[in-house]
Amino acid sequence: MTGVIYARYSSDSQREESIEGQLRECKEFAEKNGITILNTYIDRALSAKTDNRPEFQRMIKDSAKGLFDVVIVWKLDRFARNRYDSAHYKAILRKNGVKVTSARETIAEDSTGILLESLLEGYAEFYSAELSEKVIRGMTENALKGKYNGGSLPVGYTVDSEQYYQIDTHTASSVLEAFKRYDKGATIADLVRWLNSKDIRTNRSLPMSIDCVKRMLHNRRYIGEYSYRDVVQPGGIPAIVPQDLFDRVQARLEKNKKAPARFKAKEELYLLSLKLYCGLCGAFMIGESGTSHTGRIHQYYKCSTAKHKKTCPKKTVQKGWIEDLVVTETVKMLMDDAVVEYIADLVMELQERENVDLPRYKAQLAETETSIENMLNAIQQGIFNSSTKQRLDKLEAEKDDLKVKILQEEMQRPLLTREQVLFWICRYRKLDVTKPEQRQRLIDGFVNSVYLYDDKIILTFNYKKGCKTISLHDIMETVNRSDTCATGAPSKDVGLDTTSKPRKAQ
Repeated sequence: MTGVIYARYSSDSQREESIEGQLRECKEFAEKNGITILNTYIDRALSAKTDNRPEFQRMIKDSAKGLFDVVIVWKLDRFARNRYDSAHYKAILRKNGVKVTSARETIAEDSTGILLESLLEGYAEFYSAELSEKVIRGMTENALKGKYNGGSLPVGYTVDSEQYYQIDTHTASSVLEAFKRYDKGATIADLVRWLNSKDIRTNRSLPMSIDCVKRMLHNRRYIGEYSYRDVVQPGGIPAIVPQDLFDRVQARLEKNKKAPARFKAKEELYLLSLKLYCGLCGAFMIGESGTSHTGRIHQYYKCSTAKHKKTCPKKTVQKGWIEDLVVTETVKMLMDDAVVEYIADLVMELQERENVDLPRYKAQLAETETSIENMLNAIQQGIFNSSTKQRLDKLEAEKDDLKVKILQEEMQRPLLTREQVLFWICRYRKLDVTKPEQRQRLIDGFVNSVYLYDDKIILTFNYKKGCKTISLHDIMETVNRSDTCATGAPSKDVGLDTTSKPRKAQ
């Protein structure tokens, strides 16, 4: 197999050494599993809560070239701390024939491994959210006191030793003059040239630009208003620009503002991508949309074989109907207490089986302690020489080293209690299934595959024996036929034909 390594550290409490440690363990994992490393992708001081990471995006793009089979990360939270991003980009990698594997978290290849991986990703997202709450709490306190919260300082201000804003006498007069000039008719380009001629620089020592001047003219801190999230403090910092001058500048900016660009239409999310299969030929059913002669947009799923090769007779199916059905059945499954207890048992069994390092360290520690005890018994019987002492010292050092390794392993990958597992599974019961992103989380976490036949649907969930067959005949008696058909846009494939005799499932 060929693979690449993706490493990342955030800006909160980690350093360059964190990257070196990740790379070392990923390379050891690759060597142990016979994976040839072709490249490494490293994002420094970037959070995994966002997918706006240059090397991460380059890796996703390179996966389409078919050069590597696996992406190795130190832990899953290095890949993403946002479960939607994690599911989205893993789906792209799977489509390109690439899987994501963790060097420190051994996840099984069977369906229960998907559930454990979902729980681990959930904990990573919870940790990230909790850390964010603590940071926001501290920064809110700073804002209430009018203290500097980090980031780029506006031109005209400095910060004292106690992190309070102070006026920079060298640049504040130029800021005030810029406001006056704009109020009298100068353009933003005029202000850029004038400020640069006076050698006014940003607080990053860069020349002034049009964007910098625009932000300056809009910045309400120049009238002494300090805002952070929901906190707005009038008079929170020293003012540079009078209120009446600032208001006249805002009025002129509004008047000169160009019409905003039209936003692009939001891309439709197909929740069952890479999970919905044609029951007749086994191929993926892919999401498509089209506009009917009435101008109405229709979304539906179509068998990829029927689309590209025209050799499968499977009809298209209306997107909303099949997704609603899968979501409803998944919620029903989660509402069954017996099923939840069964899943919790599987997860407990699985995590005990998959943490290979911790049991090995504990077994080695038990053997070492037995050897030490035997040595002490020998000493009590009068057998003691220089070799005995050297051997005893070596065993004591091994014992201390193993205890450290066990503590590190337990800290880095704590075992979930059964109560924690039940808590996280039951949280899915409270999802708002009217929201697309929460519907997606539900499906990604629990649905393994959906096979659509002409007379039935087979739903497979991410746990052993988690399979359910639903008769379409029973569904048709409770819903209108138009709810299940992709009528309108797909002119040739009218939709799920519920009036003909069911075709025998293959």
